[in-house]
Amino acid sequence: MLKILIADDHAIVRKGLKQLLLEEFPSAIIGEVSDTEGLLKQVINDGWNIVICDMNMPGRSGLDALAHIKQVAPDLPVLIMSMYPEDQYALRVLKAGASGYLQKESIHDDIIKAIHTVKLGKKFITPTIAEKLAEAFHNNNNKQPHELLSDREFDVFKLIASGKSVSDIAHQLSLSTTTVSTYRSRILEKMRIRSNAELTRYALEKNLI
Repeated sequence: MLKILIADDHAIVRKGLKQLLLEEFPSAIIGEVSDTEGLLKQVINDGWNIVICDMNMPGRSGLDALAHIKQVAPDLPVLIMSMYPEDQYALRVLKAGASGYLQKESIHDDIIKAIHTVKLGKKFITPTIAEKLAEAFHNNNNKQPHELLSDREFDVFKLIASGKSVSDIAHQLSLSTTTVSTYRSRILEKMRIRSNAELTRYALEKNLI
């Protein structure tokens, strides 16, 4: 029996996806969680076939959750969904082990195709993502500054750019303030940016927050 777990902090999103999935897979078991901690507990304690996870949830990010899922259940397909454009996030989540990236504005068109694709053990790749993969292959040395960041640095970068303080970020990511400050220094150095204000300006210009 197909078991699909939906992780999103908005009940209306979970309800809409559940209804859509049950129309296509009426005998499926659809689970719901509203945060990353609940997601990880479900993955560890229950046997799910597919996870659909929002990129941004309370606590750890979808990227962080993905990394943990791949440690405890490396073969579990994870579809990451987000409101952000494919060209900014899709390659990063695929490289991190996701089986596909779904934009929320078009998720109703893509979710069923994505489920059928990952059930076959394949990755769900849209034409836009395929084009980005080809570009990345041919232009590996021409990365944008934020693409030089590790997944954890990228999470910290987004939170700083969103106006979060070091202590707030430390609490949200379960890190020490010293560690967050170290990440901040690395981010500024890698991106050749001098201040939090410049980070925020960059993130807004690139549509990353």
